[in-house]
Amino acid sequence: MATFTVSEIESGIRKNLKYDAPAGLVVFLVALPLCLGIALASGAPLFSGIIAGIIGGILISFISGSEVSVSGPAAGLAVIVATAIQNLGSFRIFLLAVAISGLIQIVLGFARAGVIGNYVPNAVIKGMLAAIGVVILLKQIPHALGRDVNYEGDFDFFFEIEAKSNTLLDIVKAVYTATPAAVIITIASLAVLLAWEKPAFQRIRLFKLIPAPLIVVLLGILLNEGFKSFFTDFHLKPEDGHLVALPVPENITAFFGQFTFPDWSAISNKQVFITALTIAIVGSIETLLSIEASDKLDPYRRISSTNRELKAQGLGNLISGLLGGLPVTSVIVRSSANVYAGARTRTSSFVHGLLLFICVLLIPSLLNRIPLASLAAILLVIGYKLTKIEIYKKMYRAGMDQFLPFIITVTAIVFTDLLDGVLIGLVVGTFFVIRTNHHSAMTLVSQENNYLLRFNKDVSFVNKSELKDKLSSIPSHSHLIIDGSKSTFIDSDIYDVVADFEESARYRDIEVELNHYQSKLQNYRRRRSLDGKLSKTSAG
Repeated sequence: MATFTVSEIESGIRKNLKYDAPAGLVVFLVALPLCLGIALASGAPLFSGIIAGIIGGILISFISGSEVSVSGPAAGLAVIVATAIQNLGSFRIFLLAVAISGLIQIVLGFARAGVIGNYVPNAVIKGMLAAIGVVILLKQIPHALGRDVNYEGDFDFFFEIEAKSNTLLDIVKAVYTATPAAVIITIASLAVLLAWEKPAFQRIRLFKLIPAPLIVVLLGILLNEGFKSFFTDFHLKPEDGHLVALPVPENITAFFGQFTFPDWSAISNKQVFITALTIAIVGSIETLLSIEASDKLDPYRRISSTNRELKAQGLGNLISGLLGGLPVTSVIVRSSANVYAGARTRTSSFVHGLLLFICVLLIPSLLNRIPLASLAAILLVIGYKLTKIEIYKKMYRAGMDQFLPFIITVTAIVFTDLLDGVLIGLVVGTFFVIRTNHHSAMTLVSQENNYLLRFNKDVSFVNKSELKDKLSSIPSHSHLIIDGSKSTFIDSDIYDVVADFEESARYRDIEVELNHYQSKLQNYRRRRSLDGKLSKTSAG
């Protein structure tokens, strides 16, 4: 990534501010309801989502590896956060895990692990995001219907008799106890969100400038205030838990008193470090994928430093955990909104973070009028986009080697949890990678009693089983050519299998001819002989 002098940076800020400031405003309007909604989806204090958004904008924008990426709390981590808070038993203990995850990400950045995302099969990543979409949909249905008693319920998908609440039970109860005002607000909000994306609306400049989430939030407030004015008991009441409930500080001192700090007494808890590692890995993968997508959206096609981005996200998570915020990642939804709004530099991300800070400091009372049903509608659309039917159809058309790891990852995450599901998906995905490599590494052709075994590429221990099968199929009294001309690397296991076959071939009257293989075999044998002499010398 290019470096700049202070004067060049200042000149760039002044030159691009007319583009970056309006873009930052648009991103702020998108991020405000999302910060609250994602905190809600995570089962965390709502203020923690705002803290993460502020840190993602004000802090990370300065040291990010990207000019157009925007960071903040991500819907993709909501499941991890909610599960971790439940398992650890305390939000303050969870904050300790967030801070440690930041340190892990900083280490990953210095270790140049920016390429880590390239080693996770795309099918598994897509399955992870689709599964997160499914979980978000399931968890938001009760809130869309006005059941806000227990936001997340039990994360076990299957019904447990001893459990007081679980996902399916919450949905069933929500259907039977639906709140009419919440249902109306949800339907109206969904109608706005879906209509806003229609080409007919997008051709109108006003609809391009005003983000749909802002309209949804304002609409929810106006509808509920209207219900309150015309009906006695029809509106959504704060005492029933149907509205946003941010603390309203009396002064600046009280505002800063809302920040929560980690519980350092849990530093010896092994589960804290497991959670931290999970957040660091999943957050890093999501960040790296978002950065790659942001680079493709960037009109100037700048290439971001992924290692620098990991360091930036790590510092952001460290500070967020220390101050009471959710984990942060680079978020493609906000990044794309940033690009489409005309952003040119990272100043736009800084502006969005600054606006978040000012808004929460000065107008928290207005935020407390936002119905949870409005936020649920926003998250329902986000969840659907993550797991829409077209994604499943596309993966199916890509073939079974892509579809099976994808659908198994989705199923595993929904029925277990994110970490176990991703690990299962990785195992399945790796199996298919090995299987594909296994079947294309070598070919065996024959004419009468003449056989040609050709290594099509580098061969390793993965191909050992296939090689044995092909060699065992060679009949007695035949002639075999083993051609290694296309291989630049042949594993020692392969040499051993061929050497064993040469020994047995003499007893079956099989003539073995080595083509572009002998020199590699001799080099291998010389290395083995040298290693043996060194071992004997050491032993002596």
